[in-house]
Amino acid sequence: MADLQIFLDIATEAALAGGAVLQGYLGKVEDKTAEKRPGDLVTAADKASEAVVLETLRRHFPEHAILAEESGKLGNQNQEYLWAIDPLDGTTNFAHEYPFFAVSIGLLINGVPQVGVIYDPSHNELYCAAQGLGASCNRRPISVSNTSELSKSLLVSGFAYDRRETSDNNYTEFCHLTDLTQGVRRGGSAALDLAYVACGRLDGYWERGLSPWDITAGVIILREAGGKVTAYDGSDFNMESGRILATNGHIHQSLSEELGEAHKVWEVKKK
Repeated sequence: MADLQIFLDIATEAALAGGAVLQGYLGKVEDKTAEKRPGDLVTAADKASEAVVLETLRRHFPEHAILAEESGKLGNQNQEYLWAIDPLDGTTNFAHEYPFFAVSIGLLINGVPQVGVIYDPSHNELYCAAQGLGASCNRRPISVSNTSELSKSLLVSGFAYDRRETSDNNYTEFCHLTDLTQGVRRGGSAALDLAYVACGRLDGYWERGLSPWDITAGVIILREAGGKVTAYDGSDFNMESGRILATNGHIHQSLSEELGEAHKVWEVKKK
């Protein structure tokens, strides 16, 4: 436990530093924005925030491996400790000055998310969790909602960067669930989507096309807040699959079943 608290404290330091960098760049990136691929932006702010985060983590844990969105794989990715970092989750939002973006820092220990920090500088909200230590927002404990019926739930999802090139783009699922719930939102930041489920603002989340840096921190925060994380079909969550189903637990089975129904509709359309 002591080690996890230390890891959490340093991750918090790094996330706050990265968030401060983002605030300094906000509204000043118009001429420093590029597309890595259609719809996938990178700004000078992404790189500057990541540099600060990496410097902080390396100063304290030089032997740990890192998987960062901009820098890629640093160190032995198969070792015990692996930091998954998104220095700016929600880059498109950030580039448009839409205040829904965050720094996300998660620690995988032997492949399992065990420490997570998500910092939303626009709203000055700091989400933290570590295995067995609970989850908090701005140092206050958080927990998932009590919503138990899908029809009364508010969900969130998103669309991957390859949505233009594949028919498996989540459009069918999004429309299907919109008809069955009180609404489905598209936030544009997987990290904050998970954080919002963790603190009860939303009841469930699903998405495809994700990378470990998008969700490692959010997974442990949600689990420590009492939520549930699996594959779409309810089987064990696989970080490498790029697909996640995350809920308050109460609507998990219903949402999983409806995702299955939507997939059947998609299969028919695809033929």
